[in-house]
Amino acid sequence: MAEKRRNRHSQHERMAEVDEVTIRLHIEPLSDGGYVATSRDVPGLVAEGRSITEAVEIAQGLTRKIVESCIEHGDPLPPALCNLRKPPLDLLIPVGIS
Repeated sequence: MAEKRRNRHSQHERMAEVDEVTIRLHIEPLSDGGYVATSRDVPGLVAEGRSITEAVEIAQGLTRKIVESCIEHGDPLPPALCNLRKPPLDLLIPVGIS
């Protein structure tokens, strides 16, 4: 039990040092409208939104909640969430245009 607490504390310290990590998202249109985002980097992540931007924002929030849950329960973080990527970064982001 003490080791689990120590491990959780270590994960929390490691995440506190990391401002941001990058994950890959796969976004697909839904047949009834909207989009769904999933990620190989974050098992269990499924985010639906009315637009690509909304699906991405929801995915970001869910990823934070997954990390918090792992830390709270002493579970290991998905490996992709342990990698620190310091700037500069090359990113692809959606920009809505009418």
